[in-house]
Amino acid sequence: MAKTTSLEEKRSSRTATQLPEPTGWKVLIALPEVEEQTEAGIYKPDKALEIEAVSTVLGCVLKMGPLAYKDEKKFPTGPWCEVGDWVLMRAFSGTRIKIHGKEFRLINDDTVEAVVDDPRGVERA
Repeated sequence: MAKTTSLEEKRSSRTATQLPEPTGWKVLIALPEVEEQTEAGIYKPDKALEIEAVSTVLGCVLKMGPLAYKDEKKFPTGPWCEVGDWVLMRAFSGTRIKIHGKEFRLINDDTVEAVVDDPRGVERA
């Protein structure tokens, strides 16, 4: 009997295969979803949501290029982060891309400024 694949499984696998493979020293970062409402329940205007998304300084490391953190002179203590880490990076850094409405960035390995244990509540000042 042939196994049937649900529409959601097809979408999930299609999205996953569309994620780019970073080359060189690049790091692929997933950006967190922007909250559409303030804590008081007021909806933010579209322009404010766009500015917040573009200028975010927080992201989750998804993939690393084959040369990321390999320069022993530049990174004598080893990698600054690993896949799965939440990291702080410079605002507006990297190459921005969207896949199915979700934003990602390709940044240089030396753009990572800190690793964050708990990303909840972290935002650009």
